[in-house]
Amino acid sequence: QVQLVESGGGLVQAGGSLRLSCAASGRTFSTCAMGWFRQARGEEREFVAAVSRGGATTHYADSVKGRFTISRDNAKNTVVLQMNSLKPEDTAVYYCACNQAVYITIAISEYDYWGQGTQVTVSA
Repeated sequence: QVQLVESGGGLVQAGGSLRLSCAASGRTFSTCAMGWFRQARGEEREFVAAVSRGGATTHYADSVKGRFTISRDNAKNTVVLQMNSLKPEDTAVYYCACNQAVYITIAISEYDYWGQGTQVTVSA
């Protein structure tokens, strides 16, 4: 069992930055490939970024590539999403999730545990 709690959301102007953190409890965090997803109002949840168990492999949605960076610290049971050059279209609730497979994936259905989300609002 893995419990996930996101933090770091808020209101920022376009062009600004935010740093989202996801704290995990439970002894199996290091067996999770971790992902960040987001869901804008009235839209479906979409993949943002993922990182492998050891942190060596990452993958990003095209819409955030070059602006967002995902990283993890297994000693601290945390995963971070650094978001730079934010745009109004990045406004959404952001969720972290754990996938207990060996590989990283963008498929929502393959993630086993989810946090409750943190709101990110980017004003024009």
